[in-house]
Amino acid sequence: MGRIKQIRLVASLVRKQNPKALPLVALIGVGALVVFVLLGVFLHLLAEMIPLGILAGFSGAVVAFGRFAQSAQMKMLEGQPGAAAAILQSMRGNWTVTPAIAGNRNMDVVHRVVGRPGVILVGEGSPSRLPSLLAAEKKRMSRIAHNLPIYDIQVGDADGQIPIRQLQRHMMKLPKNMKGQAVAELNFRLTALPANLQMPKGPLPKSGRMPRQPRPRMR
Repeated sequence: MGRIKQIRLVASLVRKQNPKALPLVALIGVGALVVFVLLGVFLHLLAEMIPLGILAGFSGAVVAFGRFAQSAQMKMLEGQPGAAAAILQSMRGNWTVTPAIAGNRNMDVVHRVVGRPGVILVGEGSPSRLPSLLAAEKKRMSRIAHNLPIYDIQVGDADGQIPIRQLQRHMMKLPKNMKGQAVAELNFRLTALPANLQMPKGPLPKSGRMPRQPRPRMR
């Protein structure tokens, strides 16, 4: 029942973003079945073709529905703060995503992704302010990553930035420079680095407290 409710929710979102999507999904499923039925009649193999047509129609409809659902998700996330982190965390494969390792009071943020390409720094925000944030993080990462590749990406609609809907595709096209064990070791070393977030100016709220500094351990 939970899965059915989830499918209904996604279907409603898809219909809201693209009213023609669900009729096209149904048309793809029925069209595949019709094609196999016609082949069965022509080849005198109707009993064999009908099950294949049902399977092909269902598979085609599921693939099309998934594509429309992904497109609807991208449209909903465009322009939203943290959209790049949400897309990165939904990627399949051996990726470790650490959101907001650096940022400023203007809500420009940098996310870190570790995978087989190496270290990928993904920034979202102003194209005039992100280069300095990315350069600072790239320098900080190079102390641990050493000679491993460090990529930097800006997400957005300005010149030189990658649109949010193309982010996953761009990540998948990066070269595979590392193997699984090396990726795990690199990620372990990078997790020791603290986040580099700038505190906004002004007094802290009444309920806010500054984090305590860890006491040095005596040997």
